[in-house]
Amino acid sequence: TWKWVVGPMFLYLCERLVRFWRSQQKVVVTKVVIHPFKTIELQMMKKGFKMEVGQYIFVKCPAVSKLEWHPFTLTSAPEEDYFSIHVRIVGDWTEGLFNACGCDKQEFQEAWKLPKIAVDGPFGTASEDVFSYETVMLVGAGIGVTPFASVLKSIWYKYCHDATNLKLKKIYFYWLCRDTHAFEWFADLLQSLEAQMQERNNADFLSYNIYLTGWDETQATHFVVHHEEEKDVITGLKQKTLYGRPNWENEFKTIAGKHPGSRIGVFLCGPEGLADTLNKQSISNSEADPRGVHFIFNKENF
Repeated sequence: TWKWVVGPMFLYLCERLVRFWRSQQKVVVTKVVIHPFKTIELQMMKKGFKMEVGQYIFVKCPAVSKLEWHPFTLTSAPEEDYFSIHVRIVGDWTEGLFNACGCDKQEFQEAWKLPKIAVDGPFGTASEDVFSYETVMLVGAGIGVTPFASVLKSIWYKYCHDATNLKLKKIYFYWLCRDTHAFEWFADLLQSLEAQMQERNNADFLSYNIYLTGWDETQATHFVVHHEEEKDVITGLKQKTLYGRPNWENEFKTIAGKHPGSRIGVFLCGPEGLADTLNKQSISNSEADPRGVHFIFNKENF
């Protein structure tokens, strides 16, 4: 038995030593941004830190807990000179981080008063392959929308810098959430991208649909009254918020009809049930002919 145990234990100890070494490397918190609904954004810098889109890190704040590490998806793009995470205050640890960063105080907080942060990572995810396709479907459910903040930022940076060498030509983005107000920071990012794409006369580069799944009759009535307004009353975007859940079969057939003979990457960050649905649709809507349309499914669950 001991022969089978020694190998995994040795690898585990090596991983712990690497994490301890990484935790001793200096991390500078350059900015703390308070977003609505008790969400904070930490912008940080670390020597030698290199990331790709959609990756995540483990974060420890000794001022809150000396032993706890928590995973957070990176919301910055590799092209930016810092890396960032968005933290929603939903528990004791996040509440402690919120207070340690001085977010509970009204006055301006000096940078040297910010708590020490330890970072381990980054670690890879399926989202890194998004640039391998000409057409992609990005599906985020609830907090699963976070990785796509990094993806959309990076795509836009690459598009603005040299669009001719960018293989990716079309993005279909789906955001399923019970309450968009909990992620207003992401709606702000979409507004910025929407405005910039219109300035460059390329509004068709990104097609997005926001589905509010936790709706009731009162919200639906309010939606109907304001549907004809130029911008959506919930998100402030030109694309109107939809109620209920998408008909995935129709969505896949529509996209397949628009891009015949293409390899289309389907990227999901969401629950296992939605992953099963999208995987089945990817298989059923892919053609047997190698020259036909093929949906390649990629997922990460939380």
